[in-house]
Amino acid sequence: MSKNINETVVSGVQNALNQMKQEIAREFGVSLGADTTSRQNGSVGGEITKRLVQMAEQQL
Repeated sequence: MSKNINETVVSGVQNALNQMKQEIAREFGVSLGADTTSRQNGSVGGEITKRLVQMAEQQL
């Protein structure tokens, strides 16, 4: 049985991630959705990853 790669490790964190995604999209001037290019959606996803790594490093 394959595991869903989009499943979060910590339960209840999905709302915070969605909020972060929307916030970053607004900062970048990107409206997320099917009409948005892969490059634009990817830039938002990359920034989310960058910020999450920074947050984790601060916790070390």
